[in-house]
Amino acid sequence: MMRLIAGIAGVICWINWIIGQVFSWLSLGIVLVCFTVVVQRYVFAISYVWMQDLYIWLSGAMFTAVAGFALMRDDHVRVDIFYRPATVRRRALVDLVGALIFLLPFTAVVYVYSMPFVQRAWSYTEGSANVGGMPGLYILKTFIIAFAALLALQGIAMICRSILIFGGRSDLVPRRIQYPVSANDAAAAAIEGSH
Repeated sequence: MMRLIAGIAGVICWINWIIGQVFSWLSLGIVLVCFTVVVQRYVFAISYVWMQDLYIWLSGAMFTAVAGFALMRDDHVRVDIFYRPATVRRRALVDLVGALIFLLPFTAVVYVYSMPFVQRAWSYTEGSANVGGMPGLYILKTFIIAFAALLALQGIAMICRSILIFGGRSDLVPRRIQYPVSANDAAAAAIEGSH
């Protein structure tokens, strides 16, 4: 059973890792498009609305798609005065409670409230509200659903990690979501080793 839980966490982390690797390249596209827009506007006195839409849309796509990847890497902002120095078991408890009480309900609310919004956009293949803007806004709005799904999946991986740790099988925790060892963990391991 523990190996199955570890396998589920591993697959979820692999999915978010791949998506993170692919979509992180959009940051280069965002910089290039933004630079081009600025040069066109201030050097050549020309402007294209679709290019302005493009770098905003690329930003939206990137930040929503890589949210699960960032959660996997623990890159989200966290007030961690107590979390970082805590033991692995305490961090696992915080993550378990946080995922069950906050993260998964949040992603469910985002999904439920955004689905009609996205479906409406797809129903008439919504484009930019700006004249001369980009078509395909309905595709960008679909990233809201992807955001909720990828965050929820990573929340499930966090729950799996917590279960593995509480079950005494931290050796099965996928490498991508292992906790760094804190000073408290090193001290606890030293005490256990001396007995």
